[in-house]
This record gives sequence, C-alpha cells and structure tokens, in this order.
Amino acid sequence: MYVYVRVTPGAKKERVAKVMPDRFEVAVREPAVRNLANTRVRELIAEVFEVGVGAVRIVSGHRSPTKIISVDV
Repeated sequence: MYVYVRVTPGAKKERVAKVMPDRFEVAVREPAVRNLANTRVRELIAEVFEVGVGAVRIVSGHRSPTKIISVDV
C-alpha cells in the first residue's frame, strides 16, 4: 500500500492527521538533518498502521516535504 505524506519537520508538537484514506499530514519535532525527521516519520506511520518500522519504506521524496511511503500490511 502506498501512502502520501506531507511532513513538517521541527514542529513544537508531533501530530499525525489523516486527510484522506491514503494521505496524511505529519508534524515531527526532529529537524530535517541527518535523516532524523524521515526516521521519525517512518516510526509514526508504523504506529498508525500497527506494523513494524521495517515494513515502512520511503519510496520517493527523501529530501522533500512531500513523500510517498510504502507500507507492507
């Protein structure tokens, strides 16, 4: 399953908002350096879908705020 995510790094509060069934808006506290924000996004998406972090992979948008993420459910 592919999920489209809009990420806001460096936010004061973490949040995951489901905009549509396959679209999310995610705010993370980690900055967008050294892959910290991407790692936290993977952890949060894994919690939402109740899978392990290894089942969540960023397919596109590694350096962009809009990402396509693959989730193996």
